[in-house]
Amino acid sequence: MSARNIGIVYRKELTEALRDRRTLITMFVLPLIIFPLLSVGFGAMIAVLIGKAKEESPKVMIIGGEDSPGVLAGLKKVPKIQVVPLEANWKDEVINKQVPVVVEIPEGFERNLAGQKEQTVLIHDYEGDLKSEIAKDKIEKYFNEYRDSVVKDRLAARNLPVSILKPFVIKPHNVAPPEKSGGALFFGGFIAYIVVFLCLNGGMHPAMDLTAGEKERGTMETILSSPISRSHLVLGKFLLVLTTALTTAALSVISMGISFAIANALQTKPIQAGEADTTLHIGFGAALSVFIMAVPLAVLFSSVLITISTFAKSYKEAQSYIMPLIFIVIIPAIAAMLPGVELTPKLALVPILNVSLLCKELVIGTYHWNYIAIIFASTCVYASAALFLAIKMFQRESVLFRS
Repeated sequence: MSARNIGIVYRKELTEALRDRRTLITMFVLPLIIFPLLSVGFGAMIAVLIGKAKEESPKVMIIGGEDSPGVLAGLKKVPKIQVVPLEANWKDEVINKQVPVVVEIPEGFERNLAGQKEQTVLIHDYEGDLKSEIAKDKIEKYFNEYRDSVVKDRLAARNLPVSILKPFVIKPHNVAPPEKSGGALFFGGFIAYIVVFLCLNGGMHPAMDLTAGEKERGTMETILSSPISRSHLVLGKFLLVLTTALTTAALSVISMGISFAIANALQTKPIQAGEADTTLHIGFGAALSVFIMAVPLAVLFSSVLITISTFAKSYKEAQSYIMPLIFIVIIPAIAAMLPGVELTPKLALVPILNVSLLCKELVIGTYHWNYIAIIFASTCVYASAALFLAIKMFQRESVLFRS
């Protein structure tokens, strides 16, 4: 094995890669903008949209209530809602999102309350629609307060204290540190997903260009005729793909830390950030750990990408071959974000899913050293097998020059 020959191939491919605009965009631009866009930009946009929806005065229709003037008068005084006349097609109005909610008050509501009869107030809404949910919350708040006032009046009539309704108070107290609070909810899995995806994406274009691209340009024969063994050629090309994948992963981790710091400074929370006091944070140790675990994964991706691209006759054909690989990578990465999916000895051996689950734990500051050893070792084994296969494929004339 000649390190000099491998270095020559690597430097040659690196020089050409740095002249390629698509490679530079994949390596530098994408990882540096995706985290700020998702954490700061998109999070701020969602916050603005939700705030705007809460400030609006949604339309509310009322079914019945003519014999309960007190309830009707109270509904009309609820802040930031607009009571409009009932229409015959009120259900279609709700379905078409013209009216967020319709309140149905049972007949003789106030009279039945005085007689202490059980009743049900229906709130017809559009489940999942933001404006409908906000309007429903406002109506529910009014009726909850109205119900409490009725109960208090009944207690007062019997000379009973109001405190009988709440003999004690339950108050949750979070004892987890900020980095665990932020990551335990959603961001550990989200960060792992982004790092895994960008690591794959960073090596995708160079791998296709160094194999299928060489065939399409007609330069593969010239390279193979050089006085360098094919093993050295594969390793040189592999190191270039690995460099782009690791660079993308490193920049994504750096961008992630900076983006979370900016998000905290601006007091904006990305999607599913949780409670208002949740802090998005990733320490230097966690960031470094995520990057270290991404190294064998990058080796695995680089080897597999080169192997698959070697079978293609053109760059476009290589894209078609690699497309299924993207889904194979994304599915376990997304699975790591699902609630209840935790590290186990069996899952520690599943490629991609094991690294994603481990990165989720590392981000929140939990270090399972036994799992770390198993996952690092197993991923290295998978990466070595994939690299060995790539070298073997590059030595087969039927693969390199298939028609």
